[in-house]
Amino acid sequence: MSDKQYVLDTYVLDTLMRDLVGHDRRTSAFLVYLSLFASSDGGFARISHAQLAERTGLSKRGAQDAVLHLIDRGLLRTAKSGVTEVTRYELLSPWRKLAC
Repeated sequence: MSDKQYVLDTYVLDTLMRDLVGHDRRTSAFLVYLSLFASSDGGFARISHAQLAERTGLSKRGAQDAVLHLIDRGLLRTAKSGVTEVTRYELLSPWRKLAC
C-alpha cells in the first residue's frame, strides 16, 4: 500500500474533469492527465504509451488518442530526444495564466 498523496489544483476537479468528460466526451483524456500528474516530477513525466495504458486500464491506442487530445487542448506538451526514447511529457496548466 502506498502512502503517497497528491495535491491537485481545484480547477482540475471542478472544471477540467467536467470539460473533458462531459463536454469533450473524453474520459480517457482525463484519466491520462491524472496518471501523468501522478507520475510527474516537477511537472514532467517520462512514460510510454504502454505504461499509460496499463496504469489507466485503457488500450494503448486509447492512451495515444487521449494524449493527442490533451495536446490539442493545450494541456500537454511532448518531446522525444530520439526515435527509441520514451516520450517526455510536460503537464501544462493554462488556467493558472488565466487567474493572473
